[in-house]
Amino acid sequence: MTGSAAADWRDRRREAATAHEAALLARQRAESDRARALIQGFLVDARARGVRPEPLRAQGYGGRGSFRTGIDGWYLRRDRTVAIGTDGEFYVLTVPGSLGARWRGVHLEPQDPPLVIGAGGKDGESLDLPLALSRVLGDD
Repeated sequence: MTGSAAADWRDRRREAATAHEAALLARQRAESDRARALIQGFLVDARARGVRPEPLRAQGYGGRGSFRTGIDGWYLRRDRTVAIGTDGEFYVLTVPGSLGARWRGVHLEPQDPPLVIGAGGKDGESLDLPLALSRVLGDD
């Protein structure tokens, strides 16, 4: 390959990578938007049915310790690692633990909600968001 041909090839690869990244981000945004719509519907149903939220607790990595979060909501997985807050936000409830966190609690940042919780994990560890929400409502 000549210097010019190699530069052209690099430019095309860079453009393709940029386009691929943009498409991936657009798909992730669209997925999160659909998940947010499901969560908003869940909030309406939970309040209408009287499904009460509870104080959410975060777990330290590796299951070490339990920490107050100051957020009320509903756990989506039986292992209590993800939840929906009463604010309609999606929270991952695993955090780095510390002695100070045991006393003060932890601050959680909302995450973009996925349509499949735990996607890409081990077999049996993924859970469709609509199914998780219906379980919380008692619709198993």
